Amino acid sequence: MRYDEDYLNEQFEKLLSKINSHYAKFANHQEFADDPIIDNFRFLELMGISAKTAQNWRDQGIISYSQINNKIYYRISDIKELLDKYHVKSYKQE
Repeated sequence: MRYDEDYLNEQFEKLLSKINSHYAKFANHQEFADDPIIDNFRFLELMGISAKTAQNWRDQGIISYSQINNKIYYRISDIKELLDKYHVKSYKQE
């Protein structure tokens, strides 16, 4: 089977685009490896809260976040800080 040059170039460009996309995801993950970032959807799942509760926490300054257009992101370190701030130590002594 013989392919023409335009078809091969098109397929090559598609493959290159996929490689670049995967590399960008990998590079982004490596860049934030010391302090990963999650989006709002993952934050809601992680904390077991509603979108309205997350909005209230942001509005009240309870949780730090970044917003790019309509997308909300949280640093894992900010989530840990939130949990540490509201951590209640046990009082039971053994």
